[in-house]
Amino acid sequence: MAKENTNNYSENSIQILEGLEAVRKRPGMYIGSTDYRGLHHLIYELVDNGVDECVAGFGDKIIVTIHKDGSVSVEDFGRGIPVGKHKSGIPTVQVVYTVLHAGGKFDGSSYKTSVGLHGVGASVVTALSDYLEVYVAKDGKLYYQRYEDGGKKISKFKCLGDSNKPSGTKVTFKPSAQIFQTVEFNRNIILERLQEEAFLLKKVTMTLIDERIDKVESFKYDDGLKDFVLFMNEGHETLNNPFYFSDESNGVGVEVCLQYTSDSYDDKLISFVNNAKTIDGGTHETGFRSGFTRSLNEYGRKYNLIKDKDKIDASDYREGLTAIVSVKIPENLLQFENQTKTKLGTPIVKSIVEQALINKFSYYLEENKEFALTLINKAKKASNVREAARKAREEARSGKKTKQEKLLSGKLTPALSKKAKDLELFIVEGDSAGGSAKKGRDRNYQAILPLRGKPLNTLKCSLDEVLKNEEMNTLTYAIGASIGNSFEIDDINYHKVVIMTDADTDGCHIQTLLLTFFFRFMRPLIEKGHVYIACPPLYKVYKNSGKKEKSIYCFDDKDLAEAKKIIGENYQIQRYKGLGEMSAEQLWETTMDPKTRSLIQVNIDDLYLAEKRVDILMGNDSSIRRDWIDENVKFTLEDEFMKERGKK
Repeated sequence: MAKENTNNYSENSIQILEGLEAVRKRPGMYIGSTDYRGLHHLIYELVDNGVDECVAGFGDKIIVTIHKDGSVSVEDFGRGIPVGKHKSGIPTVQVVYTVLHAGGKFDGSSYKTSVGLHGVGASVVTALSDYLEVYVAKDGKLYYQRYEDGGKKISKFKCLGDSNKPSGTKVTFKPSAQIFQTVEFNRNIILERLQEEAFLLKKVTMTLIDERIDKVESFKYDDGLKDFVLFMNEGHETLNNPFYFSDESNGVGVEVCLQYTSDSYDDKLISFVNNAKTIDGGTHETGFRSGFTRSLNEYGRKYNLIKDKDKIDASDYREGLTAIVSVKIPENLLQFENQTKTKLGTPIVKSIVEQALINKFSYYLEENKEFALTLINKAKKASNVREAARKAREEARSGKKTKQEKLLSGKLTPALSKKAKDLELFIVEGDSAGGSAKKGRDRNYQAILPLRGKPLNTLKCSLDEVLKNEEMNTLTYAIGASIGNSFEIDDINYHKVVIMTDADTDGCHIQTLLLTFFFRFMRPLIEKGHVYIACPPLYKVYKNSGKKEKSIYCFDDKDLAEAKKIIGENYQIQRYKGLGEMSAEQLWETTMDPKTRSLIQVNIDDLYLAEKRVDILMGNDSSIRRDWIDENVKFTLEDEFMKERGKK
């Protein structure tokens, strides 16, 4: 390998990226990524500015419009950006949209609390757009300015004349295809964000206009967090009406709403700081959990409902709980534990939320004694199931031959190595595919567990019901880290758990059922990045040339088109309808060999959205599921292989 020339490193090598040029050079530092998430983040930055106005008491609606040409407008009805000249000598509007770290959210005089305190939001959108136009309505007049090519070209700031609306700001931008992997906005992603904002902003209307399909949708909720909890528990049986309270202490506002479901066994806690979702939690969530547990413990002991022999854990109380915690924190107290601002670190908030919950929830329990008794009895039952799972795990560790181990011995083909960090478990659809996988695998580190039939839909199953199911019990024992609240991520037997199913609708259904099980009862397995989906090929394009076969495996129709060009005339196509149709060598080469395979790692970006997706896809309401699939899944009308056969 040739040595890289580093002798020309001098003072001339040091570059200063002026203004918005730094954003275009390193967009991930400002919006996280340049995929669909970063693309939609541009809208959120502008929506957040409107949200700040609504929180401050100015304006009661925000309108987002997706235009046919791929541009987006965000309009609020707040005070409007100041239109005078800034002390720097340029128009204030131009400062806001072209200068980093410029804004009215730093000194606390314009906004008591704010969604965005970085001061980079609006200018980052300018930097990453082909163009951005801003209209400001203020004092009966309408003002305008346009920025192009990431803010390099700036038109003159001007007054267009009288305005039809009293005040507000409207921004239209078109994201740069040079920056983003895709510039096509997803309506449903935007809708979900606007609906979430509407839940948090009581009585504020959030509207999405999609001109591409000529559709207008609006959200407005008079009861805020109560409506949010009811929406989350839609389709579930509930034990109580939503319990809601708000409080304030030391300038920190607290809103909490919670409700229990009787047909769900995990807990859902979603938290917000100044209307921004804190997906990694923080001190407000810690305070909630502490105050919640303490309230129930004190109530149970006060009325002699909890004995010394009862080993109730905090997680037992939260089984079936849906809760939302929203705090408003002034800028001088706001601290985050990570760069992405998704985990609150303000210490005082823990005690504020904890004490508020103890005061309010304890009173609620006193006023609703039957409900309180139901909760404590529910927690006792959860504790007993958890203890049973713990004893089973300890029994397995003891080395004694257990019932589960005897069951597993007839199904699992183990790897030779015992080092979990090197091991992979392939969960395979059917005995036929299992046979090929056993023959084709690397027996040193790859284990095979065939599934017989479709797994149990565990969405609304209790832990007892799951453990009684033979296939789920076998899978639990193979992974080796227990289940539910007793799951211990450090005890897993395999570093990778790979779902390997046929590339058809049945295979997709099995994937979804297994992912539902892991999400419900082994969530840390997903959160820590141990769950994968194998990607077997759909086709093999080949041509026999003498004794040698020239072949290419294809994983989608785009690959197929390319392969046909490469192989040339007289090619043949083999369509793989199932893993069992592959030889052991083919399965190894395409799907199991770490050097050549492709695996999809499963992760959770947003727990709340993941919960809703699982409910939609695995719940009982087929009409909701059908509507969601129609909106979000693109189906090809005809199999490319069948097209080829039709031509021949």
